[in-house]
Amino acid sequence: MFFCCLLVAIILAASLPGGAAAAEQKVKNAIAWQPWSDEIFARAKAEHKLVLLDLGAAWCHWCHVMDEQTYADPAVIALLREKYLAVRVDADARPDLANRYEDYGWPATIVFKWDGSELAKRRGYIPPKPMASMLQAFIDDPTPGPSVEVEPAIVAASDAALSGKLRAAARQRFMGAYDKKRGGWGDVHHYLNWNAIEWCLVEGAAGDAAAAARARQTLTSGMKLIDPVWGGVYQYSTDGDWDHPHFEKIMPFQAENLRVFALAATLWREPKWLEPAQAIRRYLRDFLTSPEGAFYTSQDADVVQGEHGAKFFALDDAARRKRGIPRIDQHIYARENGLAITGLCALYAASGDASCLADARRAAEWIIANRALAGGGFRHDEKDAAGPFLADTLAMARAFLALYTVTAERPWLARAQDAAAFIDAKFRAPLGFATAAASPAAPLPPKVQVDENTALARFAHLLHQHTGLDVQRAMAAHAMRFLAAPAVVEGQGFGTGGLLLADRELTAEPAHATIVGAKTDAAARALFTAALRGLPMSARIEWFDASEGPLPRADIDFPKLTEPAAFLCANGSCSLPMRTPEQLSKRLAALWTNRAKKPLSP
Repeated sequence: MFFCCLLVAIILAASLPGGAAAAEQKVKNAIAWQPWSDEIFARAKAEHKLVLLDLGAAWCHWCHVMDEQTYADPAVIALLREKYLAVRVDADARPDLANRYEDYGWPATIVFKWDGSELAKRRGYIPPKPMASMLQAFIDDPTPGPSVEVEPAIVAASDAALSGKLRAAARQRFMGAYDKKRGGWGDVHHYLNWNAIEWCLVEGAAGDAAAAARARQTLTSGMKLIDPVWGGVYQYSTDGDWDHPHFEKIMPFQAENLRVFALAATLWREPKWLEPAQAIRRYLRDFLTSPEGAFYTSQDADVVQGEHGAKFFALDDAARRKRGIPRIDQHIYARENGLAITGLCALYAASGDASCLADARRAAEWIIANRALAGGGFRHDEKDAAGPFLADTLAMARAFLALYTVTAERPWLARAQDAAAFIDAKFRAPLGFATAAASPAAPLPPKVQVDENTALARFAHLLHQHTGLDVQRAMAAHAMRFLAAPAVVEGQGFGTGGLLLADRELTAEPAHATIVGAKTDAAARALFTAALRGLPMSARIEWFDASEGPLPRADIDFPKLTEPAAFLCANGSCSLPMRTPEQLSKRLAALWTNRAKKPLSP
């Protein structure tokens, strides 16, 4: 894996034969880290050992500190070598394990009995003495500790929507967790929670002034997390404010926050919100783009591993480069690329910057050529130790639908449909969709994860709006019945933003604009651009060129026209034709608010 070699205390080096070389070998052999495997618990049973899982990430500051301190401690090393199988996993490389233990942050430390049952689930940095005490305690008494709680049983909702009572409670809990003084949600960590912000943006555009104010305050405060020198967004700030950032830059945060800043520019019609989106895009281009045009995974928080990066990131560009550039994880994952493509499409729609679309296309074509599986799915990396994983195919499916939205090129829609079919065939579980396909050989059963099902419900619903296929509507409903289960909703805290978004979208048709005219006609192109500029990416935006045949969902008959026109449609009927971008833009400016009160009248 990508993790650095474990650092044993430097003071030991002088006593080792052979000097530095011998010391380095001692470090390398200190803990015999194993990969996660299907046989791990069988091995543990045969060797009469417990299993410790160290789940971290290349960009993780506290993972480096654990390496330098806890896993360099002689007592910890001795206990792990004698009584444990020590397993180390890159969370970015294994979405199945990352999703299972995401609530414990990185590093997450999980202790298992040899039968696969959990004994402890610990969050974050553990100093050497507490770690040694915990390891010894489970050697003496391998029964679950207080960190292992019985998960509540989840019973699917009877309807593919939140009940009125659950919706009201979720909304109240979500709004109540808001930091009115500083913006954002949460007591300790403040970050740009894209689902929460998007829900506030959409509700605000629909007339909820309080939600709009929360979105505006959070986005304004969150700009403190954008690196003023290199661009890109830091992961989060500690201390309950926006002034103590941790400096790792992770692709999901780059891509999704690029997308929500672009959405703010679209819904508020304020170009200033494109500036932070463009700063993130600049960082992706300059630091996380491979020579082939695909995207890397992350950049480390530390230029010197284990040393907090505040002083480094306070420097200007030249001073930073003189000290060195924090390590970039150059794995190219389908999931991260799908997220980046979707974000770039949103920025293209909001700004008209054709280079964003060119970058999105190039990354999509590389992933298709290098990560595609038969049947429409995608593997995670060049070679996967496990999988396939839902996250990769889902992220690429969303990317394909985004590319179709901003180009009206039907092959992208066909790829989105193929990916949806792969998801339905491989990842459908009795309740929702699982992170990985079920396998009798897997040491742990796959998890049905909330964020993935939220994204899937929204994607499948919008895909159905474009195609009219019942199978895609059924996928959205299956995911939503999991999300609407009381045990799921009540366990989300302020993380209900995504659930509220999915619930909102699945209970209504999206805004729907259709351009009628030849794709070679400049006037039709101008109308299409105006539609992209005035509607969010969650809308149904289509371009009907009669030379291509009927639209994929031919639910409306458009008249034969002598010149291009735009129509806004709802409930099977459409507005009068609009002939100029100015007419369309003016109508779109009022559309979103009107839709919140009643369906659009033709």
